Amino acid sequence: MTHRSLCKPWEHQLSRRQWLGTAGTAMTGLALGSFGVAALDSPAVAEQLASKEKQVCFVWIDGGMSQYESWDPKPKTTFGGPFRTIPTSLPGVHVSELMPRTATVMHHLAVVRSMCTQDNSHSAGVPRIQRGDPKNRGVIYPFFGSAVAKLMGPCQSGLPPYVWLKPGNGGFIHQDGGFLGPKFGAVAFGDGKPPENLVRAATVTELEDTDRNALRNAINARYAERRAKSASEANGAVYDMARKLMERRELFDTSTYDPKDVERYGKVEMGPLMLQARKMLEAGVRFVKVNSYGWDTHGDNFNGHLSLMPRFDAAFASLIEDLHQRGMLDNVLVIAMSEFGRTPRINGHIGRDHWPESWSLAMSGLGLKRGVIAGKTNDLGTEIAENPYDIGHLFHTWFQCLGIDTSKTEYDNRGQPLPLAHDDMHAVKEVLA
Repeated sequence: MTHRSLCKPWEHQLSRRQWLGTAGTAMTGLALGSFGVAALDSPAVAEQLASKEKQVCFVWIDGGMSQYESWDPKPKTTFGGPFRTIPTSLPGVHVSELMPRTATVMHHLAVVRSMCTQDNSHSAGVPRIQRGDPKNRGVIYPFFGSAVAKLMGPCQSGLPPYVWLKPGNGGFIHQDGGFLGPKFGAVAFGDGKPPENLVRAATVTELEDTDRNALRNAINARYAERRAKSASEANGAVYDMARKLMERRELFDTSTYDPKDVERYGKVEMGPLMLQARKMLEAGVRFVKVNSYGWDTHGDNFNGHLSLMPRFDAAFASLIEDLHQRGMLDNVLVIAMSEFGRTPRINGHIGRDHWPESWSLAMSGLGLKRGVIAGKTNDLGTEIAENPYDIGHLFHTWFQCLGIDTSKTEYDNRGQPLPLAHDDMHAVKEVLA
């Protein structure tokens, strides 16, 4: 077998300044190309970008969404719970009644109902699922966003290739890069807000700012001569990203949102973040991760999902609708998943515990069939009845959607060749276009 690496070509084509941008005054700004503020919401611009770029929107539902109350309901069974099912736009397929908006876009989705993974804890499950868990390599693999950033680089916009929109604090999350190095970490925006000090001080002219950055680059180069390459590269990358963000402050201006969009996506936590994710995708960010927290429903699972699911439903369905309308769904891979599902058994606190044995995830867009259900659980949802899939299967699938052949492409870890995904697994062929 002949192997080749996709880790380098884009770095050869673009200068360091072109693909990265600068984080001095902030971790400041993610630049999105040359389009004006008004043009960012233009379907024509979105279509132009979509025709040229492959992107990812990774929706991470932290804590564990219940498959029973979402993608794989089992009404009127021992473990089914109190909620009914509703028909969807995909004939013969039902989902939980807590997902009325998503039910109308099911013909755009590919749902895997037969996920069977290993880790029963958040501390093990979250990193394993987001890294793909190639077997026994003795190294810390990158999160999926970092892998895409390394293998594909930034889009033509020059914006940071891996952006994370999350509740709470932001910052530069270098740990996601694993053995690829810290510069491939995530640029995280807490509550979707820009970094502090995004606007250049009025007392500093543009010329002075340019001169200061030239001096900084010279000092960095001298510093790097006697230091580890990965550390100095990451430090410079953060500054470059910040400078890009300073140029694109409008990405964080929520006053430009259409009030109708704000209503459709929802005004609470996940809605605003998902709407901002759409804006980031339209602007040309390669990989956008959106987090939703609070799904670990060990107690009062049903009231918990009664509150949480409508938020997810509105935001997720709106994103799918908008990407389709803008002609971007063919070029954006959308993934919505947790680290595991919830137990069939309902515990003494009327909750569902952790359950990696049989759960579901949903996808749409780039490289996928539309309106397909892969895998099957038994009548009670307690185990997989057909085609069990681990996370390694999904990593093969996602890379193939992005045009990366996992049989011919590998990482180069300081001379050590490493597979992109688990050697013993393969793509989920049922969902691939």
